[in-house]
Amino acid sequence: MLNLPLFFEDSFKLPALLKPPTNLSGEMAAFIMLMSFGTLSLLEFAFPRQKLPASHLRLSYKTNISLFIFNSSAMSLVSISSLFLLAHQYSDQGLYRYLENNTGVQLTYGLQAVLSFLLLDLLLYLWHRACHHFDWLWMFHKVHHNDPVLNVSTAFRVHFLELLITNILKAGLIIILGINETIVLSNEIIITLFIMFHHTNISFYGESLLGRVIIVPALHHVHHSIERNEHDSNYGAVLAIWDRLFGTMKELKTVVTGIKGNSPQDFTRLLMFGFTMEAAKPVQTPANLEVMIAEAAYYKAEKRNFHPGNELLDWLEAKREIFKLVYGDKYVYKNSQAQLS
Repeated sequence: MLNLPLFFEDSFKLPALLKPPTNLSGEMAAFIMLMSFGTLSLLEFAFPRQKLPASHLRLSYKTNISLFIFNSSAMSLVSISSLFLLAHQYSDQGLYRYLENNTGVQLTYGLQAVLSFLLLDLLLYLWHRACHHFDWLWMFHKVHHNDPVLNVSTAFRVHFLELLITNILKAGLIIILGINETIVLSNEIIITLFIMFHHTNISFYGESLLGRVIIVPALHHVHHSIERNEHDSNYGAVLAIWDRLFGTMKELKTVVTGIKGNSPQDFTRLLMFGFTMEAAKPVQTPANLEVMIAEAAYYKAEKRNFHPGNELLDWLEAKREIFKLVYGDKYVYKNSQAQLS
C-alpha cells in the first residue's frame, strides 16, 4: 500500500493536494490518491454491493482514516530511507544493470517497468499469504481484517508494524533489482489504486469476467470473510494470476466479514489490539456449514408444506440461525443480520 509521506523529501504538505501537480512526483501521487478515494467513496454510496449500517460505516471511516494519518506521520519519522530515495540512489545498480553490463541484454524502460510491476505484485501476494499463515504476522494483520463493514477506507486499515515490514520488503526489491524511481512511484500509484478498488463496497456488470484477470471487489470480499476456510484465499493485490497459479483462488459469495469474536473498532484500542495474540487465528469453521444451512432451510420449507415463494427467505433465516449456533457471539450475529437484511 502506498504510504504518501515516503515520497515527500520534507513533509506532507496538504495545500499541494488542492491543485493538480504538473509532473510525476509525490504531490501528484497524493493528488491521484485523494481524487480516487473520493470517487470510489461516491460510487459506494451510489451503487452499494451491500446495504451497510450507517453507524458502522461512519465508525469504520473514522477509524481507518485515523490509522492512515497515524501511519503516514509515523513512517515519515522512521529513520529509514524512503522507497523513492532508495530508488534514486540504486537505480544505476542492481540486477537490471548487472544484466546489461555482463550479458549484453538490453532491458528497455518498458520491459523494466513490466518486470518490476510483476515482481512487486508477486512479492505482495507472497507477503499477504504469509500474514495469514504465521501467528506472529497475523497478530498485526488481523487489524486489517477486523473491519466488519468492508469499504474503500478499509484499504488503509493497516497496523503500523505491518506497513513498516511491507515497505522494508519493497525496499529490498528496489535495491536488488535497481528499479528506477519513476517506475517505483508509478507502481505504488497503480497498486494503491487497485487496493482501494477491491475493498470498495460496489458491484458492477462484467465484474466476474474482469475477475479472471485482476482482483475485483467480489473476490476480495471473500478474502474478508469471517470463515477461515474462505478468508485464507484471494491474496492478490492487483493480478488474479498468482491466486490461480498457486491454487488459492475462491469464487463464491460470502455473508459475514470481519474476524470471529469481539474486537475493538476505535483507533487507540485497535493499535494495541495489533500487539495481542488474542484471536491470533480464527477458529476453523465447520466444513459442512453450507450443508447445515441447507438442512435447516429444508425443514423450514417442510413446515409450510413446500409452498413456493419463500425459498430465499427460508435460506436467509436458516443462515442467520446457523451462524448464531456456530459462532455464539452477539456481535457476529448482529453483523450478519445487518448484512442479510
